[in-house]
Amino acid sequence: MLTPEIARLWLNHFAALIDDNKAHLSDLDTPIGDADHGNNMARGMVALTEALQAKPDLDLAGVFKASAMALISKVGGASGPLYGTAFLEMAKTAKNSADLPTLLDAALAGVIKRGGAEVGDKTMVDAWTPLVKATHDGTLSQAVIDEAVASTEPLVAKKGRAAYLGERGIGHRDPGAESTGYLFKALLETEGTL
Repeated sequence: MLTPEIARLWLNHFAALIDDNKAHLSDLDTPIGDADHGNNMARGMVALTEALQAKPDLDLAGVFKASAMALISKVGGASGPLYGTAFLEMAKTAKNSADLPTLLDAALAGVIKRGGAEVGDKTMVDAWTPLVKATHDGTLSQAVIDEAVASTEPLVAKKGRAAYLGERGIGHRDPGAESTGYLFKALLETEGTL
């Protein structure tokens, strides 16, 4: 069961991974997007950590809601609304369940609904889907994360700015899938989450 304290550790670790890798994320975004995914996400993570520090007594739903609102207000492009929706759906679900796979199911459903993407569209959904399944199966590992993120490289994008490139986008990793990988890496490395 996920506690508010463990959720904070997870999200703060995610923020640190994004900050450490913001240049890499923007580099991934350069050939197929706006070259700003890393900087946008890093700006959102600053807002997220500040929101959580300002409200130390939030319950689990409150932790996810505060995180969602920070991301929606500070992250440009598609990433803010998509990550924000994921955390908002987790906040709603956390009112009735602290079960991590159940929370992640709600997050993934929200991302799919908000973005209209499905597996194979070369988006973060290509990483989220197998990684959420791995939390159900108890098989989440760094190798599984790496494989899920890399699965976007051979795909032709059907959503977002990368879709304009058609087959020229083949061989490039989706930056949203990469940042999703950091979310699940942070989950894997946060004691008590799994």
